[in-house]
Amino acid sequence: MSCGNPHDTDCRDVLERVYSYLDGELGEADIVAIRVHLDECSPCLKEYDLDKAIKQLVAKHCGCDPVPGDLRSKVLARIAQVRSELSD
Repeated sequence: MSCGNPHDTDCRDVLERVYSYLDGELGEADIVAIRVHLDECSPCLKEYDLDKAIKQLVAKHCGCDPVPGDLRSKVLARIAQVRSELSD
């Protein structure tokens, strides 16, 4: 996905790391770069908002159940696949 406008941080890079951003797993420089990008890129901000809502929904309904170790990887891989299909 790309909004067509030039950014210091590429849209694809932001969207690939949005869950790490939401989980607080990035360093300060990456956090700042993604926040700046989201502030200036409406399409990525919408995607971020959707991903944030999905994460909150999953946490609300599945937060107390133990999660198999590879589930996160499978979910992220499927999300990346769907994004790829939608952007082609």
